[in-house]
Order: sequence, then structure tokens, then C-alpha cells
Amino acid sequence: MQSANRLQRLFRPRSIAVVGGGPWGVNVIDKCREIGYQGEIWPVHPTKDQIAGLKTFASVADLPGAPDAAFVGVNRNTTIQVVRDLNAIGAGGAVCFASGFLEAKEEDAGASALQDQLLDAAGDMKIIGPNCYGFVNYLDGALLWPDQHGGTTTQSGVAIVTQSSNIAINLTMQQRGLPIAYVVTAGNQAQTGLSEIGTALLQDDRVTALGLHIEGIDDLRAFEALADTARSLGKPIVALKVGKSSQAQVATISHTASLAGSDAGATALLRRLGIGQVTSIAALVETLKLLHVAGPLSSARIVSMSCSGGEASLMADSVVGHNVTYPPLNTRQTTDLRAALGPMVALANPLDYNTYIWGDEAAMTATFSAMMDPSLALGCVVLDFPRADRCNAREWDKVINAVAATQNARGVPMAILASLPETMPEPVARRLVGMGIAPLSGIAESIEAIAVAAWIGQTRPLAEPVLLPCPVLNTTTMSEADGKAALQKYGVNVPASARVTGASAAGEIAEKIGFPVVLKGEGIAHKTEAGAVALNLTTAAAVRAAAASMPCDSFLIEEMITGTLAELLVGVVLDPAHGYVLTLAAGGTLTELLADSVSLIVPASAQEVQAALNSLKLSALLHGYRGAPAADMDAITATIMALQTYVTQTQGRLAEAEINPLMCGPDRAIAADVLIKIGEKHD
Repeated sequence: MQSANRLQRLFRPRSIAVVGGGPWGVNVIDKCREIGYQGEIWPVHPTKDQIAGLKTFASVADLPGAPDAAFVGVNRNTTIQVVRDLNAIGAGGAVCFASGFLEAKEEDAGASALQDQLLDAAGDMKIIGPNCYGFVNYLDGALLWPDQHGGTTTQSGVAIVTQSSNIAINLTMQQRGLPIAYVVTAGNQAQTGLSEIGTALLQDDRVTALGLHIEGIDDLRAFEALADTARSLGKPIVALKVGKSSQAQVATISHTASLAGSDAGATALLRRLGIGQVTSIAALVETLKLLHVAGPLSSARIVSMSCSGGEASLMADSVVGHNVTYPPLNTRQTTDLRAALGPMVALANPLDYNTYIWGDEAAMTATFSAMMDPSLALGCVVLDFPRADRCNAREWDKVINAVAATQNARGVPMAILASLPETMPEPVARRLVGMGIAPLSGIAESIEAIAVAAWIGQTRPLAEPVLLPCPVLNTTTMSEADGKAALQKYGVNVPASARVTGASAAGEIAEKIGFPVVLKGEGIAHKTEAGAVALNLTTAAAVRAAAASMPCDSFLIEEMITGTLAELLVGVVLDPAHGYVLTLAAGGTLTELLADSVSLIVPASAQEVQAALNSLKLSALLHGYRGAPAADMDAITATIMALQTYVTQTQGRLAEAEINPLMCGPDRAIAADVLIKIGEKHD
């Protein structure tokens, strides 16, 4: 509780100490004045009498009291002593501006030790950073921010947390009408991570939603707690996670010392916790704006209305690839629209209501109201505003009035959507937000925002805690036979098999197993490429001949699985940032060709597994394609759950476990090939 109170003191300070007389410290003071900060500001400098017109104090010990917040804008070595002094007098917290700590460990062998010293100096006092710009509190007009920012004070808004100071600056400069309550940079998260910061901000009643720009998850348990807090408060979280490319992962590590982990693991973790994921900064802003105004959407069923067939076509095409739908008009909508528009307009969703009612506020209100229905989650009116420097927008006010009247009458959220960001002027966007109408900017990012807000709005069960990652040392690869035997103990169905030495013995054992059989050479990593796999052998002589041609003398002989309808890859990999990641994909030789996969975090429930299987393109084969029989979905699910049980029992030692292919037939699922990498648990 004391830690939480100190973090609240830091973010909502009544007194601010500014340590350092350079331009960064001066900027903090100037920006506090510009935003209208009403609390005490205490500059600290050992030799200067005044900074930015304010009387200075020679040291932290000379301050008139314990500051709620301190901006520490000195070099990294001095930062450690200043933080120690602040902790000693009971300060609420500090922003550590200096770089050269853990994020610089590759370039500086002493950087890690300096970060340890910083943490020791801080003790129980909260610190943000190091290597960060700090934060701006636009609700109370308080900041510890050494540079320009583009925001203004607000009564309520969204909170944004990012590990990148430049990204934070850029977000404050947005002109899309997003009300920002807080923007906080986390730096390298030496002590106070993104999750703890986000949790503290969500607890402010004036914060409506949380946006995260994530380079790396700081603490899985803390991140789960953040998601639980958001769920309990009914406040949505949306995230932009970087690290899809190897270049982005390298940049992340060098910038913040974060462990980026795999993109599949990050996506699976966010989905598990009910956190919406976007693909761009623009989509992050639009999604936060929609969530601030309308909250999570009840579904992805929307309508679009415009006075242009071209715009209607653009809107229709924009949902391709997104889980957003334009439901067909029902009888009531059709009847009311015909009454409002007459016989000359083609009625559809998206609707081109034509220009002949343009400027007729009553007719537009009747049209928009006719289009809206309780079964919808959102109504979008496409409207691009003219340039204020060259044109007059008086007629556009009538559309705004019609949208407002429709929302009041129908009780369904409404949005005015400009096809280009620059045709939604910031003053108009702010006005619409104040009216409770979502001002959306840009078709592509707006449709993505709608899809994410609808996904967040879905009801989902609470997930079990994830299995925490633990480094595995001295990893070795089990033989295929040993791997199959290990999984068989947990309920995975494997082919009948035997291991033999010598080509002659291989022929004899094959007869006992029963033909046809598969022959595999042991001790070879890539069997197919090395010619160490022979399929569909039907005689002992064929088995002996195949064995003699392989570059080994030890063999695994298995029954040949027939009657297969589809092949799956079922794999679990230890992701150092996100825990164990379960991947389901098209298996066998189609794995890389089709790139048809979905990932989940272990442990995943049977319901999650079944939903993931149904999301694959391959699901058409699993459920019976063009009259073919369906695969045994219960057997497939049971196999996947058994593999997960094996993972939970060997966590801390298991690095990877893969079944590829899992042969899926109408009455069984059999692990035809298994790869397991296991080692020693790291203490």
C-alpha cells in the first residue's frame, strides 16, 4: 500500500523538486508554468542561486520538505546519490532522466552494476526510468517533462504508457481530438515497470482507457494483474506491441534492455488477457478515441452512411480482413429509409443516401435514424470537412446536428468518420468528443479501431495464470522414440513401433508390427533431407533394402498411419518473455507453405484450443470438406491438452515439444513425429 501511495504522489504531485541546472531542468520548470501547475517547484543546484527565476536549494537535504515528485536531470553517477538522498527524506518518487544504465550493458560493462546501485539507492521510493522523459498529467496540470509536448489540460481522458520518450512526444502532438489524461514514459523499467504504472493510472476515476506502446513485457505476473485491474474497473486496454522483425527486436534491446520475446507469444498473451492489439500508432490513437467516447463495442455489426457511392464502396471494401460486418437491412430499416429517401435511392448497407438531401437537417436526421437499429454496435456517417482556410463549413454543422439527434433518439453509439485524417479538423474532433460522438480519422485505421473495440467488448472467461518462463540450461534433444514414449504416458496416441540395430533385424521387426510400415534412421536431425525416412514399406525385403541405403545403423520402425484427413503441427516453445507458447498449424510439408497458424499461451483451455483450431484455414478439412468425413475433433483436442499437461509437468526443464505431423483421422489422432528438447532447470 505504501508503494502504491508513493506512486500516486509521484503522478499527482503537490510539490516538485527539479535537480540539475541544465536545459532539461529549466525546461521542466518552464513547462510546469505553461501548463498552469499550482504546486511548489523547488530547483536544486549546488552553486546557482536561482534557476528559471526561482530560488535554488544547494542540496536535496536543504529542501523545505519531502517533494512528492522529483525530476533528476543529472549524469548517471550523480543520479544515484540524488536518488539516495530523495529516498532518505521520504520523497514520493523520482523521474531518472539519465541514460547509461542497463540499456547500455552491451557497450558498457559497468552499466548493469550502476543500475543495481540505483535500485539500492531508491529503496522503497518509486522511480521511473532511467533513460526516460518522465510524464505529463493533463488532468491536474502537473508534469516532470524536459521537452516540448502538444497536449492541453482535460477533465477526463485516456492514459498512455510507452517505453519510448520520442513516441510519447509524438502522441502528445496528435491533432485527432484524443483527450489525453496522462502520458508516461517507462524507460528501461529498472524498478517501476509498465504494468505497475498502468495499474496506478487506471485507478484514477478520470481515466477512461489505457493505451500501451510495448517494447517488452516487464513482469508477467504484474502484467496479468494490470489486466485484472482493468477488467474489474471496466476500463479497456489497447496495445501496440513492436518486435515483429528481427531489426525491431534488436532496437528494443539496445534501447530499453527489454526482452521483446516472439511476436506470436506477445499476440497470444494480449489476446489471453483481453487486451486489444493494434498495428500502428494511428490505429492506437483512433482506438483509444473510440473507447473513450463509446467504450468497448457490443459487437462488430455496424452501418455506414455517406452521400457518395464512392465513399460507400470504400467503406464496404475496408472491412475485408477485419472482423467487422455490415449486416443487411431489416424490414423496419428498409421501410423507414424508403419513407425518408423516396423511391430513387438504392437501399443497402453501406448506404449512399445521395446528395439531394444535403443541407436538409430534418431529412438527414430521418435517414440516419431510419438506418440505426438496436442490433447494431455503431453507426458511421462518412463526412470529410472542408479546409478552414479556404472554405466554409456551415452546411457540415447540419450533418453533425443530425448525427447527434439520431444518437439521442436511437441510443446506439455514433461516429463521424473522415476518409482522410486531415479532413477531420482538431477543433471539430474535440467538439464531437464533447458531444459524445466519436470523431474517426482515416478509413483504414478507423475500421481497425472498430474491430479492436468490438473484440475488447466480447465476454471472455478468466484465464489461468501463465507458466512463467525459466531459462533452461544444457538442452539436449530426445530421440524420437523416447519423445513419443514420454508423451504417451500423458495420453498422446503414438504409432506402434520398435527400435532395432541393423538392416536384417529391421525386416524381422517390421513383420511383427504389420505392414505397411515407416522406417526412420535414428541420430539424424533432418531425416527427410538425409534420405533417412522411407514410407509405405510393404515387405520385409523392402524394409531391409531401405535400411541398408540409410546413413545409419539404428532404426525406428512404426506402423504406417492411413486414413488421414489432415495433418497438424502442434508445438510448444519456451518464449523467454511470455512463457510457453502453444502453436497450432497446418502440419507436415504444408507448415511453411501455407503459413496457417495460431498461437496460445499455456495453459490454454479446451474451449480456447477448439476455437483456435476452428480459426485455421485447415479447419475446413478437419470438419469435412466437400462431403469428406470429419476428423475426430475430440481426439485432436485431447492430444493437445495432453501435450500441455506434459509441458506443465516438465516446466523449467522443457525448451520445446513438437508433434509434426499429428495425423488426424475420422476416429483418432496419432503423433507421427515428435521432437522434444529438454535440459536442466536454471536456479
